[in-house]
Amino acid sequence: MSSQVRLQLWPRARCLFDEPVQVKVAGLRSNQVVTMKARSTDERGRLFKSSAIYRADETGEVDLNRDPSLSGSYIGVEPMGLLWSLSPEILHKLFTKTKALIPHVVKISVYEEGEEGQMLAEVTNERFLIADGVSRVPVSEGNIRGVLFTPPGEGPFPAVLDLCTFVSETRACLLANKGFVVLTVAMFNDKPRDIKEFHLDLYQEAIDYLLKQPKVGSKGVGVLSRSKGGDVALALAAFVPGIEAIVWINGCSGSSVYPLFYKKHQILSQLSLDISKAIPTESGASIIKHVIEDPLAEKNKGSLVPVQKVKGRLLFVASGDDLNWDSKGYMDEMVERLKRHGKNNFESVYYPLAGHLLEPPYYPFCPSSFHIMTPFPVLWGGEPKAHIAAEVDLWEKIQEFFKTHLSCDPAKSTANL
Repeated sequence: MSSQVRLQLWPRARCLFDEPVQVKVAGLRSNQVVTMKARSTDERGRLFKSSAIYRADETGEVDLNRDPSLSGSYIGVEPMGLLWSLSPEILHKLFTKTKALIPHVVKISVYEEGEEGQMLAEVTNERFLIADGVSRVPVSEGNIRGVLFTPPGEGPFPAVLDLCTFVSETRACLLANKGFVVLTVAMFNDKPRDIKEFHLDLYQEAIDYLLKQPKVGSKGVGVLSRSKGGDVALALAAFVPGIEAIVWINGCSGSSVYPLFYKKHQILSQLSLDISKAIPTESGASIIKHVIEDPLAEKNKGSLVPVQKVKGRLLFVASGDDLNWDSKGYMDEMVERLKRHGKNNFESVYYPLAGHLLEPPYYPFCPSSFHIMTPFPVLWGGEPKAHIAAEVDLWEKIQEFFKTHLSCDPAKSTANL
């Protein structure tokens, strides 16, 4: 390494996962061209890498907040580009980050231009999921299997149930950092193909558990959902009391793939899949947007979630380039149905160029990976830059939505104690 070249992260090299950092290089020659690189290993031991070419200014400095990448994993001014463009060495792999106690570690380095360029400097960015003072408690009570995150302090705090697709603590922990008591429960276990039906009773149990927590002050809970969790969240709000606010992200308007039961009775039939409608692409991944049945078809009316029965507040979020299914079409139909019933308890957000997998900010962008319901990888959609910008914007909207619609009663928290 060159002792003259300095690579720094501002305001600090250790930060929370959803916080941006400013990458700056000093001590280069005037107008020197360099290669910036990043690499990280996910929880499954898979290596992800990114790189971009930059030209220093006349003072020998590169500032990713100011300077454009000339080529590489991304082009243009992208302050966090080295992180969100991290890509796997093997195609169709999703960056796995599920455990709250393990930081996301990224090595960022600067090299002389060229294939055999010498490394000039390197720094480590440690990105923590869990903030100081936030408690993490695994929950195995009754039928509930999940993890509870509670902010520091006496509260009272609003409560949120996070319906993640598979076991993951990422979103729940980051939300707890913002002042919410969050219980994360996975939609699917390690053997999703063994599942034949879904039961709302399990999630009602989780809601009751949340409301009994001593630091919870909200009279009801919020539900955060994406994909399959979306139709379950809507059904919860329509059939189960105690839900005040629902975030539905790129979900379905009908009960997708599985019938839905409540109190031992089937309340919604399922929308089936026709895998033969998948569209293969040259990448080896397929587009499956149209493999699921139309919930508006006459034979499928029994699958539609009666969103007009929801009493809580609804935040619909849809991506225009969702290649998993027609989330924009589902959102539009539900909005029109609510309007026909004289409802105004909803708001909607549309990201035209985003794809299906809307994650917390600065998560490595995933264009394709294997899908729970198919024997082949699928395309998720999204123009990378627009998708990442949507994630940053949505993360703020989610927090504001829950803060606005999950009011806390200080007396209730005291009573729980």
